[in-house]
Amino acid sequence: MELRSQKLREIAPELDPLRLGTGWKPEDLSKPQILIESSFGDSHPGSGHLLELVEEARKGVAEAGGHGARYFCTDICDGEAQGHDGINYSLPSRDMMANMIEIHANATPFDGGVFIASCDKSMPAHLMAVGRIDIPSIVVTGGVMDAGPDLLTLEQIGMYSAMYERGEISKEQMDFYKQNACPSCGACSFMGTASTMQIMAEALGLMLPGSALMPATSPDLRAAAREAGKQAVWLAANDLTPRKIVTMESFENAIMVHAAISGSTNSLLHIPAIAREFGFDLDADTFDRLHRGAHYLLNIRPAGKWPAQFFYYAGGVPTIMEEIKDMLHLDVMTVTGKTLGENLEDLKKNGFYEKCEKYLEPWGLKREDVIRPFDQPFGTDGSIAILKGNLAPDGAVVKHTVVPKEMFQAVLRAKPFDCEEDAIRAVLTHEIRPGDAVIIRYEGPKGSGMPEMFYTTEAIASDAELGASIALLTDGRFSGASKGPAIGHISPEAAEGGPIALVEEDDLIEIDIPGRILRIVGVQGQRKNEETIEEILARRKAAWKPRKSRYTHGALKQFADQAVSPMKGGYME
Repeated sequence: MELRSQKLREIAPELDPLRLGTGWKPEDLSKPQILIESSFGDSHPGSGHLLELVEEARKGVAEAGGHGARYFCTDICDGEAQGHDGINYSLPSRDMMANMIEIHANATPFDGGVFIASCDKSMPAHLMAVGRIDIPSIVVTGGVMDAGPDLLTLEQIGMYSAMYERGEISKEQMDFYKQNACPSCGACSFMGTASTMQIMAEALGLMLPGSALMPATSPDLRAAAREAGKQAVWLAANDLTPRKIVTMESFENAIMVHAAISGSTNSLLHIPAIAREFGFDLDADTFDRLHRGAHYLLNIRPAGKWPAQFFYYAGGVPTIMEEIKDMLHLDVMTVTGKTLGENLEDLKKNGFYEKCEKYLEPWGLKREDVIRPFDQPFGTDGSIAILKGNLAPDGAVVKHTVVPKEMFQAVLRAKPFDCEEDAIRAVLTHEIRPGDAVIIRYEGPKGSGMPEMFYTTEAIASDAELGASIALLTDGRFSGASKGPAIGHISPEAAEGGPIALVEEDDLIEIDIPGRILRIVGVQGQRKNEETIEEILARRKAAWKPRKSRYTHGALKQFADQAVSPMKGGYME
């Protein structure tokens, strides 16, 4: 098989001299040419160390007889963007990154690729691009940071910040937490979006088995990057592309793993968008169907006890897959050239689990303390539910594993806000009372780019009185670290005239998580029958006027104009 790079060398005579001018040697020109794409940059701890992995992957490529070329498109940090309008760029950045990776891969001939990323938007961006460009590819994830003193992790900062704002802790205490929550490189050490999407990459079959979410400081991660470089050359030689590997069954496997780990709600934006690039139509109802009856096994924050580094110590994705083996499609192909089932058998033979368990010994823990056996789950209904009703005709998402049981079924009084800033102020000043439904709207993809409502969720979850007596409802989204009674992605969004735009003060909102219901059942504190509610909403809709877009130019204007519903993936169409 003649490699793509060699075919294009014949028709583009400028290629050779330009690559020689870049530092290639003449003998490199005829080797398999491997794109090494990463989100390396000084943007945040999840990307700041990736150059080390790039260099390891490049060594692996060279050892396998190829030549690696380094390309970079760094990402933004959702944590650094919190609390100001920078967070509005978060979701749009995913699609912009995917576009840039597509340009890198297709504007210059490459025979294969190694794709290296860690975090919330860079991981889904790389996975979207891998499906779109469809050259032989392998993914390397940048792993997870260590926990700080007393196992302090970053998602606790929102809680401590709300406590500080309420005068419950001192400035000195707050400063200590801020200065010690991120002691190393790597993704944040909890099962947020970054950790979830690293795991999804392996669950889809695009990574070396057992290599997702390793500690970023571990030599194991560097060895995995080097091995991935070698494997990229093998994939190129065998023309094994992502679309030949990933099937709808692969996505179903990933969703079953997502249920077992109580993964981030943001996966409902990312997995459908990734599936679309692979040629599959996957909607939120698929998540709901597969999560029903699924066993939730993982004792990792924010829903569990331990920082995310313990996930690898307990055997990572392979241990999860062994526990839910009967629920998986074991015959799907992977980047090893073997099936998922064959990979799992190989791991048993090569001592993978024994090596991982040695990392738990200093902590006095066993594997089942972190990843429970299938028959001893934390729950048996997955972690995600899709709610529908007259408030969310196209759906809304809730991570029910972090919702207090008191809020699984409730009727609450609506307190609508047209931006997050007003809502969090009302929560912190105790204007919000038990029995209220805090509604934050015009924060969907077309409204403002779909930012996270992280500070508001933390303010509610950390309030002893409100945490189990109110709910937060939004057409925006949440951090993967969010806890408490939060329902997001309400669709259609307010900017499109969805019912959430029509809610008025003291409307009655019914939440029924077991029944998968989210609906308006009354006005001015009084229940009404369904027909009356429909008539009232119709009158309100007739009087509703679209708001002028907040954005007149630039990336956010492009995204607001082109983004589809969150229930479809929030991608740019």
